[in-house]
Amino acid sequence: MCGITGWVDFHRDLRGESETTQAMTDTMACRGPDDEGTWIDVHVAFGHRRLAVIDIEGGRQPMVSPDGRVALTFSGEIYNFRELRTELEGRGHKFRTRSDTEVVLHAYLEWGEHLAERLNGMFALGIWDGHREELVLVRDRVGVKPLYYFPTMDGLLFASEPKAILAHPLADRTVDADGLREIFGGVKNPGASVLRGMPEVVPGHVLRVSRNGIVDRTYWQLTAREHTDDLETTVATVRELLTDIVDRQLISDVPLCTLLSGGLDSSTITALAARAIGERDAVRSFAVDFVDNIEDFQPDVVHPTHDAPYAQEVADLVGADHTHVVLGSAEMTQPAVREAVVRALDWPILIAGSGSMDISLYLLFQAIRQRSTVTLTGEAADELFGGYPWFHFKEYTQTGTLPWTLAHNLGFHSLFGPLLARIDLPGFQREAYRKAVEEVPRLPGETGQEMRMREFTYYFITRFMRTLLDRKDRLSMAVGLEVRVPYCDHRLIEYVYNTPWEMKSTGGREKGLLRSAVTDLLPKSVLERPKTGYPVSKDPAYGRIVREEFCKLLARDDAAVRPLLNPAVVRAVRQDPSSAAMLTGTEVDFALHLNTWIEMYDLKLDI
Repeated sequence: MCGITGWVDFHRDLRGESETTQAMTDTMACRGPDDEGTWIDVHVAFGHRRLAVIDIEGGRQPMVSPDGRVALTFSGEIYNFRELRTELEGRGHKFRTRSDTEVVLHAYLEWGEHLAERLNGMFALGIWDGHREELVLVRDRVGVKPLYYFPTMDGLLFASEPKAILAHPLADRTVDADGLREIFGGVKNPGASVLRGMPEVVPGHVLRVSRNGIVDRTYWQLTAREHTDDLETTVATVRELLTDIVDRQLISDVPLCTLLSGGLDSSTITALAARAIGERDAVRSFAVDFVDNIEDFQPDVVHPTHDAPYAQEVADLVGADHTHVVLGSAEMTQPAVREAVVRALDWPILIAGSGSMDISLYLLFQAIRQRSTVTLTGEAADELFGGYPWFHFKEYTQTGTLPWTLAHNLGFHSLFGPLLARIDLPGFQREAYRKAVEEVPRLPGETGQEMRMREFTYYFITRFMRTLLDRKDRLSMAVGLEVRVPYCDHRLIEYVYNTPWEMKSTGGREKGLLRSAVTDLLPKSVLERPKTGYPVSKDPAYGRIVREEFCKLLARDDAAVRPLLNPAVVRAVRQDPSSAAMLTGTEVDFALHLNTWIEMYDLKLDI
């Protein structure tokens, strides 16, 4: 896992631009603490920061072809690189390293931009083809690895993270109404970004950049196919796919672990990893908890059960070396931690509870990195197998909007109400829904619940899941930790997407298909455990400290976030700080994140 960046200019000689190239590269030192490199030719400059995972000595980048005309800067992991290497050797290619990076380079030399269709993994890569004087950008199928770009008058800038592009003097630091809609809307529209003029490469797409402009090609997308397997075969196929996926994703030359909450998704990954490792070693696993939860756990609708007992039961069953990372309010409210989180994300990600959740994830990853460099997680199973409540309650399935936005919109109107009205957030969400509906691949004649659940699955995979993947990537890479997501393997996604809803909910339970596929792996208590959300701290001290910081912020006449806040609320809090208690914790946390972001990045608001 790494950080990549590049600059192409068809009208300038970039060989004297090493300082700018290095500045762009340096912004992503956290993504690649093990090594760095730059490569510059007449019209192109590449930068790379490396987190060494496979072939520690041989995988240095940027990597250049034997003739010196093709260069690669690559982030991610290719899980089928061994098979590809064998095929390429059969076609006459010679290799000097054991790295997947060299396989990607030779795959391009053999198949050109169509290497994308052959890669199984999570990846973002830039290739300079000196024979064609063309830049090729490729992003993995579902968007596990980020890749941004900024077109210029004479070329293009690109990077794993916006901060690298912003290190270039040509980049625009403006956030306009469209950018604020992306932040507040709760919808990650494919390709859209928050900073003006800086979109993402759409997952499953290849961009070719030449003197003639930019050509965007889709190499993968979800398609609708008739599912002909019976239930028994479907259950067996899901199990076979998961087993193969986890086996592949255990490839590493550095310490590896799993995230284990004690829920169905992460427990499955941990149990499969333990089986694959066998007697060679004990799989390491980690979970996060909070001091107040340990002392006095109080169940609620989102958190009906406490993670710790279930996680420990799974760890004991599979023989995992398990660690509970316990966090307290004192460390979660450190200003330096908030700054590190905002810097990692590049802009605040708004999900209910996102402030404290982002901070706890960052601290969890920081603790894991002390013992492991790679971790496997259960992310994306809910989107794929239908685990969220939104799939199961009629009030969500018949709304005519992206289902999670109903919950997302609650609790932000006190502090941000005038702003949301000014940027027409409801109109933005309606348009996002309309575009998503138009995209959904359906079977001819499909109607009723099957059609609706197919639509929902598509929305969650292409709109909701990508927000979670973005957050997971940025917060983990900020501490040099690689997170792998087995449920995002495109083969599993393609198969389960086309599985009838009746099979997905077999047994009358959410994720019934997944439960059936792993019955022999997990304790009965975990197999029957209800869906439980990511844990959050309920310590009153956290809310008190955050509100105190918020009141201090509003006391400043020059606070950067002031133009985005409700003036009436600002006046009320300045006159009586105790009135801040009427605001939700999420919006107070988010206001602090926004202010830190605008000031840290020296942004211009154009609304």
